[in-house]
Amino acid sequence: MKKTHIALLVLIAAAIVVLISYTGDLSSYETIASAKQKEGKFVNLIVKMDKSVPVQYDPVKDPNLLQFNVQDSLGNEISVVYHNTMPTDMEKSERLVLKGKVQGDVFECSAIVMKCPSKYKDNPNAMKDQPVTLSN
Repeated sequence: MKKTHIALLVLIAAAIVVLISYTGDLSSYETIASAKQKEGKFVNLIVKMDKSVPVQYDPVKDPNLLQFNVQDSLGNEISVVYHNTMPTDMEKSERLVLKGKVQGDVFECSAIVMKCPSKYKDNPNAMKDQPVTLSN
């Protein structure tokens, strides 16, 4: 075999290894009930904050501990523990995408992605007031 063939095979093998490593990160969105059935497995949840239960966060005492409750679209609830600082305006967010694992009765969150409400939601005519620019 030529050196170029060997190099090409090594590159193909490396590409396959990279693709396989990324498939472990790909996961679909789960409900809280299905996430509880997959305890210890990495999942993504689309939820909204349960505002009837107060958020537990004390940046002076422990700035890397945030606890709150969430509810999915089916009405299932779970307590969330996030070991990081509280995201800005998290309470104002319409929906949250939580990435992490269920451990017992708690969702151990590793990342929070906020789905913010549209800035045009309160004023449907606001879009009309915006100038439209076209470019070639």
